[in-house]
Amino acid sequence: MESQLPTADFLGFESLLAGHEREKLQDVRDFLAKEVAPRCAEWWNRAEFPHEILPKLAGLNLSTPVQQGYSHLFSGLVIAEMTRADTSIATFFMVHHDLFVEALHMFGSEEQKARLLQDAMDLRITGAFALTEPLHGSDVAGGMATTATRDGDSWILNGAKRWIGNGTFCDYMLLWARDTETGGVRGFILDATLPGVTRTTIANKTALRTVQNADITLTDVRVGESDRFAGIETFNDTRQLLLGSRILVGWQAVGQQLAAFDVARQYAVERHQFGRPIAGFQLVQDQLVTMMGNTTACLGVMAHIAQLQEQGASDMPQAAFAKSFTTARMRETVALGRGILGGNGIVTDYGMAKIFADAEAVYTYEGSYEINSLIVGRALTGISAFA
Repeated sequence: MESQLPTADFLGFESLLAGHEREKLQDVRDFLAKEVAPRCAEWWNRAEFPHEILPKLAGLNLSTPVQQGYSHLFSGLVIAEMTRADTSIATFFMVHHDLFVEALHMFGSEEQKARLLQDAMDLRITGAFALTEPLHGSDVAGGMATTATRDGDSWILNGAKRWIGNGTFCDYMLLWARDTETGGVRGFILDATLPGVTRTTIANKTALRTVQNADITLTDVRVGESDRFAGIETFNDTRQLLLGSRILVGWQAVGQQLAAFDVARQYAVERHQFGRPIAGFQLVQDQLVTMMGNTTACLGVMAHIAQLQEQGASDMPQAAFAKSFTTARMRETVALGRGILGGNGIVTDYGMAKIFADAEAVYTYEGSYEINSLIVGRALTGISAFA
């Protein structure tokens, strides 16, 4: 009976996909149901990353789907479905494929692509995206302190990065540094095992515990000119990547809400109080309707953003709006879901506690709610309110 009820995609946005995309999305769901959903709470509780699933994840053949001819809507729904199963696995996928691998597609030389691209797409090697610094997050464009100094056919890198997803175990990082001669921002393919690279796990997190975030310290790290991204000359090149990844975080916010609705509705139907399911009480039904409404509104925003991407018409204010709007709705949705579960909403045994906690990371990364709102505000008024 439960499986026949409508999902939080109440208006059926998934029907906009082409037939082969719907079939592939079902393959993704089947994989997640078998390989991820049964064990993700265990990984999260132990703060351990399941390296053993990487060959199976690679078997989906979904590295940078748009590069393979899939639609932006399909690409977004893949991230939503991954997040619905486990936000941490979705975050790993985005960092590796939609930042590191996408950067190879966009900015890599032919030699760099020949050397790394196929192995990265097939997850034989893993990548990270090293931009944020200990003292520079929102202002990293102007405040980047990590430096790159040319020395013959090499570059010497010094500085520090923080919150680097996959950073403890990745083989390579797309690392951003300021050229000490020109002041411009450059990108490098950094072998994470080079002398002078120190990686330290960020411990005691209350969100995305499966994701292995790292503090990175660079002390006179020497990289060859052949490992500089030839296609990256300024921070504007960084923004091309961040526009796409910020939109995908909007899709993560959709996935968080799909997950919260799934758990809350099932619990409300099965949990009995006062002699009947709590789903039969008006206040609980109103909360479920609000959760569904938030999710559907976010799906509508993201589906139209995907249409704009297909037309090559999406821009950073639209991406910032997508991220800020969907994550604000997400926060309300997961809070309602946590409330429906009562005391059981704060233990990972029931799923909702993990969803609730992980939502806080989604709310913050790829630009905080406030920063993204100011980007939209600047677009609306023509006046910058940034300090």
